[in-house]
Amino acid sequence: MSSEEKAAELTALQAALAAEHAAVYGYGVVGGRIREGRRTEAKAAYDAHRARRDALVREVRDLGGTPVAASAGYALPFPVPDSAAAVLLAAELEDRVAGVYSDLVRASTGGVRATATEALREAAVRAVRWRGGSVAFPGLAERAATPTAPATPTA
Repeated sequence: MSSEEKAAELTALQAALAAEHAAVYGYGVVGGRIREGRRTEAKAAYDAHRARRDALVREVRDLGGTPVAASAGYALPFPVPDSAAAVLLAAELEDRVAGVYSDLVRASTGGVRATATEALREAAVRAVRWRGGSVAFPGLAERAATPTAPATPTA
């Protein structure tokens, strides 16, 4: 791998790490607003994002980088006053994470690419569960414009 490719991979890893920091924060909000029946699902997603975040910290360090730090707080894309909004936020978080993992798949090779592919798949599956419908190509910018199964999320 050339130094240019290594730099691109490190940049994409840092972006994925930043997205995981935001997802962990966002799921803290989701967990505080989600109805009891979906709280276990939110906790599982929160734990999955924490584990991915910690693995990315190690990857960045292994490549000689200094892992990007989490922000003290994050602006939410919309108000989250209730369970229905929490479900929408969870789907949005997963879409955003899928997007950065799509970039990481493009920028990486070998084991990093395999891990990024798995993370992209996991985020896409969680987004489908939250949203109640799928998109043609999870992780691509065009996905938001043409959902294949518009559905009202179950709060």
